Amino acid sequence: MNYLILGANAAGLSAAVRIVKLDPSATITVLEKTDVVSFGGCGIPYYVGGEFDEIERMTARPLHEFSKLGIDIRVFHTAVGLDVASKKVTALDSQTGQSVSLAYDKLLITVGASPAIPPIPGLGVKNVHTMHSKADAITLLNLLPSIERVVIIGAGFIGLEAAEAFKHQGKQVTLIEYADRVLARTFDEETTRLLEQELRRNDVQLQLSEQVIALQSRDGTVTSVETNKGNYPADLVLVAAGFKPNTAFLRETGLNLSKEGAIVIDDQCRTNLPDIYAAGDCATVPHKVSGDVYIPLATSANKLGRIAGEVMGGKASRFIGTLGSSGIRVFDLEAGRTGITEAEAVQRSLDYSTVVIKDKNRTDYLPNQSEMWVKLIYDKQSRKLLGGQLCGRYLGGAVHRVDALAVAIYSGLTVDELGFMDFVYAPPFARTWDVLNIAGNVAK
Repeated sequence: MNYLILGANAAGLSAAVRIVKLDPSATITVLEKTDVVSFGGCGIPYYVGGEFDEIERMTARPLHEFSKLGIDIRVFHTAVGLDVASKKVTALDSQTGQSVSLAYDKLLITVGASPAIPPIPGLGVKNVHTMHSKADAITLLNLLPSIERVVIIGAGFIGLEAAEAFKHQGKQVTLIEYADRVLARTFDEETTRLLEQELRRNDVQLQLSEQVIALQSRDGTVTSVETNKGNYPADLVLVAAGFKPNTAFLRETGLNLSKEGAIVIDDQCRTNLPDIYAAGDCATVPHKVSGDVYIPLATSANKLGRIAGEVMGGKASRFIGTLGSSGIRVFDLEAGRTGITEAEAVQRSLDYSTVVIKDKNRTDYLPNQSEMWVKLIYDKQSRKLLGGQLCGRYLGGAVHRVDALAVAIYSGLTVDELGFMDFVYAPPFARTWDVLNIAGNVAK
């Protein structure tokens, strides 16, 4: 069997390794547009912020280990065309400039996503960057000695993580967001209000409900960012305006694409076309509560890559569904979420209720006790959990409690059952009634 995989990333290589184990006679070819394989870009903000200094620590597995398994990874090969009828992919070898055609029996598309670049005049000058690739990480780190004022466009995960990273490096940081709050698509207002306070407490200039109009430059290098409300001097501009799937070359192939341009897949990573599978940041993901959604997360990419490899290799595996579980550190606070937000419940016209509480993370008589906020979203009739968010002091236990909520949602637990769930109690870790117990019991 001839397997062709487009993209040497988390999803693609997870699949390749599973195929090797399930089909020892397989011929596996992986095309990668760069020379970087198995790189975990989620660590880039912490590398730029100086929390570790060996960039290769973000490489999960070096290329030579895949070669030992018989996986043929061809770097600097970018897929540019797909002929479904003849089962062939056309790729461009950027080193030679030549096109190559590769046949497949089964195809897995894991081409990932790229930073979304808004149509802002002036973006094409020096010192305007994204924070996505290994090359980005190296460039940003090398620029640190020559810059003082950083303007970040976009207050999503990367925008907030970058703001913290540059502040750790002693820079002046302005964070501009078009929406009226940070992380507006991921957390509800009760949580984002706390994160905004923490940003401002750490001298991040936070500009909300503000639209970037243009970038100003001198001698080809950015000097400031102009918005509908003001002008902000900048030695470096970081564009963190979200992601778009790398699927432009697939638009005329007959593959079903979502409104975001992501490849629509089922719980076995199958597309609507025979022998073509997809996974990772270029594809939708089945959601346990919401159905098919586009949430580009490393955790889902790894899991769906494994599922794709198993299904392609002959095993009838199925993905149990994502909950979009994610977390973030913002200076001395951490926040996590799972399931759906209240805003998403409204969008889906669900009959829901919420509860929001503030309590403590551990007993009163031990040091380092801190406040913790919990929000639960649940079905009004069945009282089953639909989503939840926690926020508290960094390393105070808030984000890891989100894992318990994720399991509760998967298991169909009600808020009443959560109220009496047997969570761990010991004075250094919790109170006798954990904050999740209290939230469940307060729910009306």
